[in-house]
Amino acid sequence: MARKLRLQYPGAVYHVMSRGDRREPIFTDDHDRKLFLKTLGEACEKTDWQIHSWCLMSNPFHLVVETPRANLVDGMKWFLGTYTSRFNHRQKELGHLFSGRYKALLVEGSGNGYLKTVCDYVHLNPVRASLLVPEEPIQNYPWSSYRSYLQQPSTRPPWLRVDRLFGEWRIPQDSPAGREHFASCMETGRRAENQSDGNPLGKGWCLGSEEFRKELLAHVKEQAGSKHTGPEVQESALLKAQQILAEELSHVDWTTQHLHARRKGDAQKLRIAARLRRETTMTLQWIAEHLHMGTPSHLSSLLYRQPKNQPDCENKVL
Repeated sequence: MARKLRLQYPGAVYHVMSRGDRREPIFTDDHDRKLFLKTLGEACEKTDWQIHSWCLMSNPFHLVVETPRANLVDGMKWFLGTYTSRFNHRQKELGHLFSGRYKALLVEGSGNGYLKTVCDYVHLNPVRASLLVPEEPIQNYPWSSYRSYLQQPSTRPPWLRVDRLFGEWRIPQDSPAGREHFASCMETGRRAENQSDGNPLGKGWCLGSEEFRKELLAHVKEQAGSKHTGPEVQESALLKAQQILAEELSHVDWTTQHLHARRKGDAQKLRIAARLRRETTMTLQWIAEHLHMGTPSHLSSLLYRQPKNQPDCENKVL
């Protein structure tokens, strides 16, 4: 069965989220939450992870984690497996605790505001879930890194890194004045989010600039195999197909208008279709539509009848 690709590279930043199996709670009480954070701290010590924000709800948890050593998969395997074992031992339970595979949204950490967007989203989860009444400050929710951001550095977990988020909020120092400014900004952002209808993280597989997305797609092309799936793999395959099509059109000095004007069974179009079929995972329908070669079944018939010893590349333009 195909598995979703986990794109890993040194310094990658992820928004990680997972829910309980059958949407059941992953924390029964504060002892479980403390156990979760203790296990997270051990995972960070083993992996060198840096946590930029976290929030524990009754069912899901949210982490914004940076991986200096490109080890999200190994670290999450140990972390979730260890917490599940400890939870089951305490609750005298057996079996899975988490539902399926965790979600991991790649986040651009360039300092252009994307890290701020995702950390603010995590810190405002209790507000979004109506776990705080409107007049309560965000820091009243005890199971989030937001409260730690407002405390002195000596009281924070050693694995929580605050400087990157403060930097994106343009807070120059981790000082009482800087932390007070951060709290004021977050309360302002809270009111603004209450008036917003959309999800600031969107629905994609990454959060960042178009250049960041293109860089990730290059990584996907290198790492993805035939057993991987997911929107990033599909987008990488689409990009490769588009590049091949553009290369072939340039080779025969055609525009897309030529594709539309020439007959469905044109030899050059058939050659391009064969290459796309051979070198990409695009469907017959996609190839037929983009080469203007009729229905997928018609294209399949043309490809089937193509001589097996026909050269892959014809230089002559018909």
